[in-house]
Formats: sequence, C-alpha cells, structure tokens
Amino acid sequence: MNFSTSEENYLKAIYHLQEEDSTVSTNALAEKLSTKAASVTDMMKKLSAKGLLNYTPYYGFSLSADGKKIALFIIRRHRLWEFFLSQKLGFSWEEVHQLAEELEHVSSKKLIDRLDEFLDFPSYDPHGDPIPDSKGKLLPRNNLPLALLPKNTAAEVCQVTNQSAEMLELLKHKNIGIGTRLELKKHFPFDQSIELKIKTKTVTISEQLAKNIFVTYEQINQ
Repeated sequence: MNFSTSEENYLKAIYHLQEEDSTVSTNALAEKLSTKAASVTDMMKKLSAKGLLNYTPYYGFSLSADGKKIALFIIRRHRLWEFFLSQKLGFSWEEVHQLAEELEHVSSKKLIDRLDEFLDFPSYDPHGDPIPDSKGKLLPRNNLPLALLPKNTAAEVCQVTNQSAEMLELLKHKNIGIGTRLELKKHFPFDQSIELKIKTKTVTISEQLAKNIFVTYEQINQ
C-alpha cells in the first residue's frame, strides 16, 4: 500500500507524540504539524479507515500495530538519510534534518536496505537518535538529560532531542556534539543554568539547552 507524503508526515508525527503520551489529541497533532484541527480530523478518518489508527472522536487516537510499523519505516528512512548526508556527503548536523525530510518519502524498501548495508548498518543517526533496523527494532539506550547530571560527574554526549537548526548551531558554537566529553562543575540556582568543563575550557549553558542534551556517564571519585 502506498501513502501520500501528507499521510506519512502524520504517521511520523503521531509516533513522536506517542513517545510522550500513549494517546494523542487532535490539538496536539495540529500544533506539531502547524495545521488546523479540522484538517487533522479529516486525516484521522482516512488513516483510521486504512487500519492505521485506533481513533475515537473527541477523545484521541493512537497508532495501530500496522500504523506503528509504517511510522518506524518512515523514521528508519529519515535517519539513514541523515547519516548518509552527514557521513558520506559532509553536510553539517544542522543541515541534514531538512534534507532528510524530503528524502524520507522515497519509499523503496530495497533502496533503504541497500543504503543501510552501504553505511555498515549504523545504530544511531548524527543527532544520536536510534535508527530502526529492517524489522523496526530500536536499540535501547541508557542515558540521562544533561540537566539532571550530578555535580562533578564526567559524561559523554550521546543524543540531542531538539534538532532545530538554531539549537544545533548554538551547540556547534559551544563545541558540543555527539561524543563530546564533558564534566558538570556547577549548578546556578538563580536560573538553573549549568557550568561545564570541556577539555580545558569552561562553558555555561542554559537550563533549556541542557534539557535537550542526553549523556552517558560514570561517577567521578571525589
């Protein structure tokens, strides 16, 4: 079964919203896609008729098993293209998301599986998000928001959840990327900003920025 670009965008958006709440509201989806609630309702009826949604008017909706499978395949395509653009064509991590938004709608499974093999089956995209394998499985990751990292703890950046070009540009300016080793030195109670040590330099970042950075870490012996 083939799906329109619009249908695929809806399925992917619902999947991401369900990561926060098992049931998605019309208003939440309309806000995420920057569209009208009436347009969302019309699309929900179409996707429900195709067996891709569990939909109850005035209550909310969630992906069916088939809907989730398709959403994961779309996400797989998107993240593999991001990896390809970053690692093989040299695009920066703030550039790849928008380009992958277009490429993700090339739906050939054979092409995507060949791309995966060509890239040597990467597990994570350039922003640290897990890439679903050919069966739709995601590798679990034990990570922590940087904002919750204990003081005097060394860590390594493994994921960035807000992938807007503006935020990624800010992280690049502060020399923070996937794999960056850092140590949290101080919390500032006034605005919850934090001071980090990166190599021999100290950097202060806002609470908002820290909440979108995830790390893996080991406790330093005091």
